[in-house]
Amino acid sequence: MRDAVSTHSALVMLGVLLLQLGFALSYMGAFHAPEPHKVPITLVAPSAVERELVARLDALPGDPLQVTPVESRAEARARLLDRRTDAALVVDPASRADTLIVASAGGPSATTAAVEILQEVARAQDRTIVVRDIRPPAAGDSRGLSSFYIVLSWTIGGYLAASALNMAAGSKKPTLRRTLVRLAAMLPYGFVSGIGGAIIVGPVLDCLPGAFWELVGIGTLVVFASGAVGVALQSVAGTVGLGLTILIFTILGNPSSGGVYPASLLPPFWSAIGQALPPGAGTTVVRNTVYFDGNATTGALWILGAWAFGGVVVAILAAALRASRETPRQRPAAPAL
Repeated sequence: MRDAVSTHSALVMLGVLLLQLGFALSYMGAFHAPEPHKVPITLVAPSAVERELVARLDALPGDPLQVTPVESRAEARARLLDRRTDAALVVDPASRADTLIVASAGGPSATTAAVEILQEVARAQDRTIVVRDIRPPAAGDSRGLSSFYIVLSWTIGGYLAASALNMAAGSKKPTLRRTLVRLAAMLPYGFVSGIGGAIIVGPVLDCLPGAFWELVGIGTLVVFASGAVGVALQSVAGTVGLGLTILIFTILGNPSSGGVYPASLLPPFWSAIGQALPPGAGTTVVRNTVYFDGNATTGALWILGAWAFGGVVVAILAAALRASRETPRQRPAAPAL
């Protein structure tokens, strides 16, 4: 047994088991029972009914909606396209039918939840709702998941490329020079990955048409951020660093990213961390760039930049500190008299 499975191999298997169980817990914990909570809704209604309707919607069990009244239909539409709301309810007091304006390209799950809740409220008042989708997903992106999947491929590719660089070095320690070379290598790799991803979702599959070079730039940043963090964590913790990278990007980052369910439908933990991690920030940037003219992307771009910068800094500091500790041992002894 000891000849076939060393202590080190057993510890690696234990780490893999923990990642496997963490994967199952994170994904099923996030997706097993999505419930709407404070889905942002904009309301346009006459002043005579506005206050009563806002109170009724805010008092729904479970607090599924967060209602913001505005004065005009144009303002509600602008909020929808600026990604400050998931739906806009326009009440017509002269009719028994109201209009619900949505932009399902921003996330079909949130749109569906808003439509179902408001239709139920309307039926209780003997009214109907006509749904008008002003920004649907592209024909090749019918479920609105292409943004999530392309970012998923970029993040996994980034940290696996960093791992490949580390393994290719064999047993050589990540010195400062090697670390700088590995970080530099992630830039052309990220650029090629960005081009490849943009070609696949654009000309090849027509999932996310348009914004080709914008997607190339986003892909480069996402891959470099993932790779830099991978280089940093493996420089600090070796094989364990790869496990930590998988934990951050895949086990925690993907289910909380908002790609499948938005934050308003996720449990509190996943809702809180989603946009602070690269998969969530990347999905937001891709989706809002392709469908909403780049609105509400500044914060997400800062998040991606911070992860990339943090990975570079940690990787360089770890290599420099290791070099400073090893230098005294490597000095040759003074010649004997």
